[in-house]
Order: sequence, then structure tokens, then C-alpha cells
Amino acid sequence: MTPRAVLQWPDPRLRKAAAPIDAITDEIRALWDEMIEVMDAMPGVGLAATQIGVMLQVAVVDASDARDRRIRMANPEIIDASAILNVHQEASPNLPGVHAEISRPRGVSVRFMDETGATVQRDLVGLEATSVQHQIDHLQGRMYFDRLSKIKRDMLIRKARKLKP
Repeated sequence: MTPRAVLQWPDPRLRKAAAPIDAITDEIRALWDEMIEVMDAMPGVGLAATQIGVMLQVAVVDASDARDRRIRMANPEIIDASAILNVHQEASPNLPGVHAEISRPRGVSVRFMDETGATVQRDLVGLEATSVQHQIDHLQGRMYFDRLSKIKRDMLIRKARKLKP
């Protein structure tokens, strides 16, 4: 089966909040597998279901160099965040060809349903923490560039439009 395509900005679904899920089913597990395939093909360190047009609170993250620390999340929520901020270059396959420096908490505690259906809490730092925050933004209908000033955001979107074929 061919994985779904990544939505392209300004698809209106990228601005809609995703619906929570009640249980981990075989369909959700298959969606996670598909999302990992899409994430690895980008290549990227995370993907939210909304980015491929599935309006459910489901995301995957793997910021490891070896690509062997997959985090499958349903209904993720940040319950605590570090006061110390990190700046990372962030981008999205939904708006290809551009990126921006975004400041986010260096560490977060995130609660989510895992692949067994258990509610777990994990403490993440660095790129994993940044990616989880980025994916949660997507699940809430926000893009990384929403964290920029209006001038920087407008410049980024203009640049992306010029790159479109």
C-alpha cells in the first residue's frame, strides 16, 4: 500500500484541530506504521496524522541518529515544560523548501497513550522535545511559523510560494 501524501500549505485541514481517540486499534497501529514510513521518507524526526490528512490526535517521533527510538503517541499533551529554551531549525513537509529558527522549551514532560493503549508519561529533552512540541502544534491546527513574528512569517510564506513549481 502506498502511504498517503503530505498535505501542502495552505490546505485548510492543516488549520483544524484533530479529534482525540478513545482506544488503540489495529487501524491506529497501521496508521502509525504508515506515518513512520512517510516520516522516514521525508526524512524527518516526527509526523502528526493531520499532516497527511487524518484528523486524529496521533503522532510519531524519532529524533535518534540510528532511527531506532520510535515514539508512537495518541492524544499527546505537554504536562510540564522547562523554563530553559532551545533554538532549533524547524521545517515542515507541508511547506517545503523553507525553515526557521524556533525557540521552544528544552525539555518537556508529555503524557500520551502508547501502542498498548496504556497512558504513559515521558520526559524528553533536546530534539525529541522540540519534535514532540512541533507535532502537538500540528495536532492543534498550528504550524511552526505561527511562532514567528508577523514579518518573519510573511517573509517565510512568500519565499515558499516562490519555490513552488
